[in-house]
Amino acid sequence: MPPDDDAGDRAPQQADAVPRVPASAGALLFDRHGRLLVLKPTYKAGWTLPGGQMEADGETPWEACRREVREECGLEVTGGRLVAVDFLRPRPGRAGGVRFLFDCGPLDEGSLDGVVVQPEEISEHRWVPVAEALSMLSGPLRRRVGAAVALDGCVYLEDGRPPA
Repeated sequence: MPPDDDAGDRAPQQADAVPRVPASAGALLFDRHGRLLVLKPTYKAGWTLPGGQMEADGETPWEACRREVREECGLEVTGGRLVAVDFLRPRPGRAGGVRFLFDCGPLDEGSLDGVVVQPEEISEHRWVPVAEALSMLSGPLRRRVGAAVALDGCVYLEDGRPPA
C-alpha cells in the first residue's frame, strides 16, 4: 500500500506514532508611537508578548494568535502578517516546537484603553520602545522579536537565530 501523508486517515495506534511538534503563536502589538506591548506573566520570570500554545483541535497559528491576545489582554486584533517562524529544539525541561510571530500593526487609541489583563496569567502590562522591550525579553523570544522588527518580510529562525 502506498504511504499516506494524512495521519487523520490512519488507525488510532498509527496516528499516535506520528511525531508531534508543539506550536504556539504570539503577537507584536504597537501603539501609534511605535511602542510594543509586553506582559509580565505570573507563571514565570521575566516579560513576554501576548501569545501561547495552539489548540490541538485544528486551530491555525493566526487563530491562536487572535485568541491568546483576546484572552491575555482583552484586545481584538483583526489583521496581522507573519513576521517570524522559529523552530526551538527540545531540551531538558523544554519541549521545543515551532513559534509563529505576527505583527498586528499599530492599534488605534481606543483599543489601547481596552487592555484588560487576564489576572490568573498576567500581572501587568507596559507599552515600551522596542529597544527597551528587547532588554526585557529573554533568549529566543528576544532574538525572534529583534529579527522580526529588523526586517520588512518574514524570517525563518532556529532558537531565535538564522540557521547556519
